[in-house]
Amino acid sequence: MGATTGPVWGRREQQDFRSRVRGTLLGVALGDALGAPVAALTTDAIREAHGAAGVVDLGPAYGRRGAVTHLTQLTLFSVDGLIRAQVRRDTGAWHPPTDLHRAYLRWAATQRDWGPDERRKDDGWLAREEWLYARRDPARPLLLGLGDGTMGTPEAPKNPQETGPEAAARSAPFGLLVGWEPQLVAQLAVECAAQTHGHPDACLAAGAYAVIVHALARGEDPDAAVQSALALLSALPGNEAVSNALQQALGAVRQGMPTPERVSRLSGTGTAEGLVAAAVYCALVGEDVRHGLCLAVNQDGPSAVAGALTGGLLGALHGETALPPAWLAELEGRPTSLELADDFAMEMTQGAALHSPTASSAAWLARYPRAV
Repeated sequence: MGATTGPVWGRREQQDFRSRVRGTLLGVALGDALGAPVAALTTDAIREAHGAAGVVDLGPAYGRRGAVTHLTQLTLFSVDGLIRAQVRRDTGAWHPPTDLHRAYLRWAATQRDWGPDERRKDDGWLAREEWLYARRDPARPLLLGLGDGTMGTPEAPKNPQETGPEAAARSAPFGLLVGWEPQLVAQLAVECAAQTHGHPDACLAAGAYAVIVHALARGEDPDAAVQSALALLSALPGNEAVSNALQQALGAVRQGMPTPERVSRLSGTGTAEGLVAAAVYCALVGEDVRHGLCLAVNQDGPSAVAGALTGGLLGALHGETALPPAWLAELEGRPTSLELADDFAMEMTQGAALHSPTASSAAWLARYPRAV
């Protein structure tokens, strides 16, 4: 797997990119946190508990307001894996899916262990963040897929019948590889999805979602971003379910005032392509980030997933300053998300000044070790 030559990074371009990276990671987390308290409720049950308007603010989950689920945890480890892939490239090794798999195994350890193991010096800084050692209802395919050291691939996927949306929901960071061609972004997302959610629809939904984030992070408007994903999908075998779902999302935009029922119809039975379509719809019709996220979580489908997917899109589109500040103030893990976002932005724009095959920053290699 190779990457294209990256963009030219002037100061303005670096600042815009960092804002979009921060917006994406924080957007995923905000949508996740907004939907977590009502993740298993129907629209009627949400209205009964929160009034006719449904959820309009962060609520308590896991013992606090602003708590995130495993979806945010895995998204952060996706970023960690991408940085580690860049660092390990100095050694001549270049296979990002392997580095992502190792990152996901580090996440899996957080679901088994009581806290960080200081003896594992090569884990890097993210795996030493104690707040991540909280089990937040991880989906069974995640634990099964990452339950051993064997890496699933498109040719030999883990959980080949699994169509759930969790792999897509950790794929926003792949779209932040703005120096890559969209085909490579999709390929990476598909290969990494196969590590836990091996059904072709789940893998292609992750690829399509990453491509949409990629287009938004490069400054395209949302409709053009979806069209880019559809064009890429059209060349891939077995794309019909994902392509049809995205087309339905575009069609729903033209059907008038957005409603929870319309979002519920798109999310359907909770498959990956349905949730990605619902998130695309909410991002397209949302008046602002708050409105788009509230629309995503107030529906019959899995609210945390819909919120996380929508938040990734809106954050990549608008950047961090568009996110509701009062929500950010209560968001669990915000310092970690910001630190990781800034590290990712620095690696992608100034990585050559941090490490090379001949000379590297010791502090950077301590944060993102080259070893497995």
